Amino acid sequence: MSDWDPKNILDSLGAGKQEKKRPARVADVIRNELSILLIEKVRDPDLAGVALTRVLVSDDLKYAKIYYTVQGKGKAIKLAGKGLERAKGFMRSHLAKTLNLRYTPALQFFYDETAEKVEEVERIFREIAAEKKK
Repeated sequence: MSDWDPKNILDSLGAGKQEKKRPARVADVIRNELSILLIEKVRDPDLAGVALTRVLVSDDLKYAKIYYTVQGKGKAIKLAGKGLERAKGFMRSHLAKTLNLRYTPALQFFYDETAEKVEEVERIFREIAAEKKK
């Protein structure tokens, strides 16, 4: 097996690196702004344990899918979703004031199940490892 990796070679030459596309940069800024807003300004107790995990912005910058997690299960997830929907206008107006964009993206909130799925896969791997030891 060789150590030849074309991606590493291109990156070392500077040819493989591309600047982040604008929607990805805007998504980063939106996640940072809304995270700070959740910590500092939002007073809703339903949003106390909410963390924003990622933001995806459409190419035309008109829509932002915001993924979040929350401490707890079931009811906490539902309450956080309702709290985010209630705060959507406040958050969007804050983004309009702080971002210098022609259009402020419409915000859509989704519960991020990635962490739960990773935990489930790790549990399965532990079970397989335990069976192999027998």
